[in-house]
Amino acid sequence: MFLVLIPLMSCVLAIQAGSLEEVFRSNQVVPDVIAQAPDQLLKVTYSNGLVAKDGVEFTPTQVKDQPQVEWDAQPGDFYTLIMTDPDAPSRAEPKFREFKHWVLVNIAGNDLTTGDAIAEYIGSGPPQGTGLHRYVFLLYKQPGKLQFDEERVSNKSRKDRPKFSAAKFAEKYKLGNVVAGTFYQAQYDDYVPKLHKQLSEN
Repeated sequence: MFLVLIPLMSCVLAIQAGSLEEVFRSNQVVPDVIAQAPDQLLKVTYSNGLVAKDGVEFTPTQVKDQPQVEWDAQPGDFYTLIMTDPDAPSRAEPKFREFKHWVLVNIAGNDLTTGDAIAEYIGSGPPQGTGLHRYVFLLYKQPGKLQFDEERVSNKSRKDRPKFSAAKFAEKYKLGNVVAGTFYQAQYDDYVPKLHKQLSEN
């Protein structure tokens, strides 16, 4: 029985990886954000129970608060988590690609509270009339605990958020390929003006 389960589990994991790559490619997350899709699905859950996967559509109101993020971490390892929007200000004209929504580095295992926030979390703020934006979560396994020379950005500032590149950031710090990822999509709702006001507070 045990011998039967091993190939079955391998098959399930292969199907999951295949479907994840398919979703990333069909929605052009590959190549717009990264060159290669991750093998593992990153579990991103908002406080209302909504799970971000397969490009599902949420409203900015639903994703305004920082989500819970889970993955299978190795003890003693450190990780970088990035949330980025490649569709700023719109997917048709992404002249600010990418917009940095959240960057958390030196996460010990999968305990987000241990991470150093280079950019504090902000939810989705797609301008009115710009259609759906993709919000992509990427997890990288660091080669060890690192020194990051980036300026820290609070959740009340848009400083250094436009024209970000997750791939260039990963290359700069030698983070390698994405080990897990997911994404959702969102378009304008009446929470967006509140977020834009919040980002101009300093």
